[in-house]
Amino acid sequence: MIYLDNAATTFPKPERVYAAHDKAFRECAGNHGRGSHALSAAASRGIDHTRFRLAKLFNAPESAAVSFAHNATGALNLALKGVLKNGDHVVTSAFEHNAVARPLEALKGRGVSVTKVVSRLDGAGVHIDDVKSAFRDGTKLAVFTQISNVTGAENPIAEIGLLCRERGALFLVDAAQSAGCRAIDVQAMNIDLLACPGHKGLFGPQGTGALYVRRGIVLDTLIEGGTGIFSENLEMPNEAPARYESGTQNAPGIAALGEGVQFILETGIDIIAAREAALASRLIAGLLGVKGARVFGPPEGSERSGVVSFALEGASPQHIDAVLSSVFNIAVRAGLHCAPDAHRCIGTLQSGGTVRASCGFFNTPDDVDALVEAVRDIEQR
Repeated sequence: MIYLDNAATTFPKPERVYAAHDKAFRECAGNHGRGSHALSAAASRGIDHTRFRLAKLFNAPESAAVSFAHNATGALNLALKGVLKNGDHVVTSAFEHNAVARPLEALKGRGVSVTKVVSRLDGAGVHIDDVKSAFRDGTKLAVFTQISNVTGAENPIAEIGLLCRERGALFLVDAAQSAGCRAIDVQAMNIDLLACPGHKGLFGPQGTGALYVRRGIVLDTLIEGGTGIFSENLEMPNEAPARYESGTQNAPGIAALGEGVQFILETGIDIIAAREAALASRLIAGLLGVKGARVFGPPEGSERSGVVSFALEGASPQHIDAVLSSVFNIAVRAGLHCAPDAHRCIGTLQSGGTVRASCGFFNTPDDVDALVEAVRDIEQR
């Protein structure tokens, strides 16, 4: 199979990730923080190492600022619902994933007001002037994805972070498509909260994720329970990360995630980003040579990720997806990609969305060329 669905989950993973998961499941199978015996200590070491590596990757000032979650959706819900209260105002974009859009919609029913910034160009990122205009006196939070999972467009995260700091608002970044693929410095970018999945650009297993919470911020909890420390108190501890990690953690998955992060640290973010961008550029150039093909996203020369959405005149996205899979053994994703507002903005909501091909670090130019030729074959038929 030619796998071009890395925006959904990366595949394959570095070999060290598979090996770490197997080793942790077999040899480090104790419960983290629930005992002093060897198996519990081994589980704790795996979790601690991963927490340290994530803090290093994001330039967090301390590893305790990184809490583990089941996925990015859980981390985003904790951040949003842990900050926003009745009467608060939040600024976001019309290109957010439902992991942001749906919690905000639920919070609107609890008295939170939401302003959505619309991109100026066809699938490009938001403009900082439009973000400024969306702020009000007393805006509590801004939440933006760093990279659109539909068009691959990048938002000006550092500029938005500075704006938030100047206006006294908290800044939450959805790094679902950028963690492991783009350099993220939570201190230099003035990021207060950052949510990411483990199974995408970080090369970890599914069922893993993380939330960075800047020191001084204490979120309301979504889940309360055992933490292994401060057990004499019926209230949740205020100390991070224990406050946000009730119950037994996915120790084997987190240990494997740590090896994915280490692979990134050793390989280099710039190398990963350059490879994915080059593959995306090659794919776009090839698709634009196919009659009836339309590519959505930033204009030529703009910063973009390995995500490429396209449509083919006369064929539904779902049909193209099915033929690519069944005839050519190429994996992509068709539909709305859990981001209906984004498709509404680029005009593809009513037509069933787009076909999304997402290039990853382990893809090759031959993979991209095979997809282009397959699309050309579909068009000719």
